[in-house]
Amino acid sequence: MATVINIKNLPTGYQSIISNGRHSIVGDEPIKSKGTDLGFSPTDLILSSLAMCKVATVRYIARRNGWEDLIRDVDAELSMVVKRGKGGALTTKVKVALKIEGDITEEQRQEMVKQADSCYVHRMIEGGWEIEDAIELVEETAE
Repeated sequence: MATVINIKNLPTGYQSIISNGRHSIVGDEPIKSKGTDLGFSPTDLILSSLAMCKVATVRYIARRNGWEDLIRDVDAELSMVVKRGKGGALTTKVKVALKIEGDITEEQRQEMVKQADSCYVHRMIEGGWEIEDAIELVEETAE
C-alpha cells in the first residue's frame, strides 16, 4: 500500500499541517526564509526520518539478537550541509553520530552501527527516486 501524506497550508508564514491520516505534525520554514519557525522545515523532516530509522534499526537489531535488555539508550545526532553545484544541482553531505549505551561488547556495538547504516530510509535516499511532476489535486465528490 502506498504511503499518502496530506498537507494543509496555513495562511501564516509557510506553516502547514502534515498528516498521514493517523498523526499530524506542523511544518514551517525558518524566519530567515520568511516562515514563522513554528515547526520542522522540509530539510529537518528529511534528516529526522533518517535519524529515526537509524535509531529504530539499532533497537531492532538488539531485539533480534536478544540484546534488548543490554541496551539502555540509543541517541543519534545528524547534521546536513547542502551545496549548490553547476547548473543548480545540489549535493548533500550528512554526518551521522550514534551513541549506544548499555552493557554490550564492542563487536555488538559495531554490528548495530553497521546495520543502522543500512536502514531502509538510508537505502531509499541513496537509491533511485522517480518523482512525478505535480498535478492538480481534485477533490472527489460523493454521488
